[in-house]
Amino acid sequence: MDAQSLTYLFVGLSFSLYIGIAVWSRVGTTKEFYVAGGGVHPIINGMATAADWMSAASFISMAGLIAFLGYDGSVYLMGWTGGYVLLALLLAPYLRKYGKFTVPEFIGDRYYSDAARLVAVVCLIFISFTYVAGQMRGVGIVFSRFLEVEIDTGVVIGMLIVFVYAVLGGMKGITYTQVAQYCVLIFAYTVPAIFISLLITGNPVPQFGLGAELADGSGLTVLEKLDSALIDLGFSAYTEGTKSTVDIFAITAALMVGTAGLPHVIVRFFTVPKVSDARISAGWALVFIALLYTTAPAVGAFARINFIDTVNETAYVDTPNWFKNWEDLGLIAWRDKNGDGVIQYRAGAPFEGKPRFDTDARGTDGARSVTNPVTQTDNEVYVDRDIMVLANPEIAALPGWVIALVAAGGLAAALSTAAGLLLVISTAVSHDMLKKTWMPDISDAQELRAARIAAGLAIAVAGYLGINPPGFVAQVVAFAFGLAASSLFPAILMGIFSKRMNKEGAIAGMLSGLVFTISYIVYFKFVSPELNTENHWWFGISPEGIGTIGMLVNFGVAILVDRFTPAPPEHICDMVDDIRVPSGAENVGHQH
Repeated sequence: MDAQSLTYLFVGLSFSLYIGIAVWSRVGTTKEFYVAGGGVHPIINGMATAADWMSAASFISMAGLIAFLGYDGSVYLMGWTGGYVLLALLLAPYLRKYGKFTVPEFIGDRYYSDAARLVAVVCLIFISFTYVAGQMRGVGIVFSRFLEVEIDTGVVIGMLIVFVYAVLGGMKGITYTQVAQYCVLIFAYTVPAIFISLLITGNPVPQFGLGAELADGSGLTVLEKLDSALIDLGFSAYTEGTKSTVDIFAITAALMVGTAGLPHVIVRFFTVPKVSDARISAGWALVFIALLYTTAPAVGAFARINFIDTVNETAYVDTPNWFKNWEDLGLIAWRDKNGDGVIQYRAGAPFEGKPRFDTDARGTDGARSVTNPVTQTDNEVYVDRDIMVLANPEIAALPGWVIALVAAGGLAAALSTAAGLLLVISTAVSHDMLKKTWMPDISDAQELRAARIAAGLAIAVAGYLGINPPGFVAQVVAFAFGLAASSLFPAILMGIFSKRMNKEGAIAGMLSGLVFTISYIVYFKFVSPELNTENHWWFGISPEGIGTIGMLVNFGVAILVDRFTPAPPEHICDMVDDIRVPSGAENVGHQH
């Protein structure tokens, strides 16, 4: 069976499994829809959390970032994994002890204000739609390449699949679907990595293969070979960073704090039976995540080596099929600047901005016709970072079943996170806006119906964002983390650990942090992208890291406003004390 047939088979079987789980676990109550009934085992929840967390950015885009950024790409590894330590220690157990359905519900009750709840809903929707745009884009890329449809069509197919199991099964269906998706995605990520590590270094463990000697007899290690090859081609050394220390710190902090403030991750800890299970669940999630995250640096390095060896100085007519397949999608492009028919991969932009293609026309040299003017650099190749993990098995000429497995894994990663995000959006609309604010008298059945309608509308918006993405997958996701860091995280943290923080301070802090961060990102990414350089950034901090400053703005404004407004009522202070005291601690104290 060829790779294409195997891809259809693997993807079809995985989709059948997801939909079957959704039908089996369909829900009839809002508690099941929102938090899976609150009875999920912590190990199961840890695996579901890992799938919810390891999105298209982790599976598809992160290793691609590392492949092209080298040392600078380590900020994503440090930030995204370190955030779980914050989540496990600072937020998860306390929010579980509070025992409600959503983050906006906690903020609304803690700050005794419907306005605070609605501001939290607005923040949540901004964060979730920014995040889900990257997931739907990832779905479109995988479908377009491996199922041979247009990217936009791939996004629509992904929307329909998510609609079935998110709307039918709610959190209960999503939880057990995500367990299956984790198994698919981790197997799909590690198997090709093991194959390629064996081919390149002879070591079957990718984590060790990254530092091992190459199997070609050169005596060079993988990283030495990469450094040497990239320097010869005019790039920076792979193991040397180019970002400033302050920007690395800001991006890492924004990703860490953003992780702890992501609503679709936090809500997973409402699904376990006890407070202690929330900590255990976070620990298991970190273990499951580490399996992929410790493999990603090796995958990125191997992908860059294979790409250079396969593409550079190769006659275009002799390029393998994978190059032309991705070229047909516009995710790889070549322009023969010197007319020799040979691909020159060098440092520098091959085109002015991202190339756009006339899908019916080819130049006389066989390359796609490029509508934008060519810049004066020697580089003739454009490659989209998001394709490196997906293309890696093809570049390394691995068996067809491995290529099919990667396609199924990429879809599992993107769909699992998209479902979690869309459920959070629908819950915020039906539970926090309708039930808790505008229509408190609606029945459980009416609320459940509203949640499903909201999920359907959210999927439609997510599909639009996937078809018209504001950037490549990991970049878009990084913006979502910045928004979470600057809006929800400070309000949650102060709500747990500060009895003095009042509703006026929390609302002012959330709005100021969110507006500041959005404004900064929009200005440098969309209004004046030509100024998106270190020389123009405030304090030398890129848009990906500005969430750290937004978080400080949030804290500063909240504390300032709090000092000039009335203190919270006494019952709110008692609630904060109760959240922070472990269950049973009062009885232990009386015994002593």
